Amino acid sequence: MTLRVLVVCTANRCRSPMAEVLLRRRLPALDISSAGSLEPGHPASGGSVRAMATRGLDLDDHRSQQLDPAAIDRADLVITMARSHLREVAVADPSALRRTFTLRELVRRGEAVGRAESFAGWLALLGEGRRMADLLGDDPNDDIADPIGGPELGYERTAVQLEDLIERLGRLLDQVSGH
Repeated sequence: MTLRVLVVCTANRCRSPMAEVLLRRRLPALDISSAGSLEPGHPASGGSVRAMATRGLDLDDHRSQQLDPAAIDRADLVITMARSHLREVAVADPSALRRTFTLRELVRRGEAVGRAESFAGWLALLGEGRRMADLLGDDPNDDIADPIGGPELGYERTAVQLEDLIERLGRLLDQVSGH
């Protein structure tokens, strides 16, 4: 079975497309897509395209997708760029909370949990003690800053942060049987 991952940000023009192509490179066996809550059909932001191009990754053909309940339902794992996106997913599909994490939260909890016998078991361990009330409000420990409309340096910082987190997530998923 191929693990289906959905990456979510606000417009699906910056953070989630960058994370999507970085995940595809690091974990090519996964089925990875991305979406956002705003109007679909827009290209990736120029800063995102340039930041990924310096890493040999192409976002030229990316067009934003709108987040919908069907996409959430298809995903085995939903990775959001900020807590606000996580809450949006949980409102659209309350049953998705158990498999929806910000990227930073996912890596932090995954590194604390370590190895698991199955992906489902790993997700269950990640969610132990987790409450929706703990995910209210924004938190710099969970949120990845949105560089949209800012200087090129902001896109580069986001790309570096995403690369680090995705490499760490890749190592975690490499340890989980059945992904």
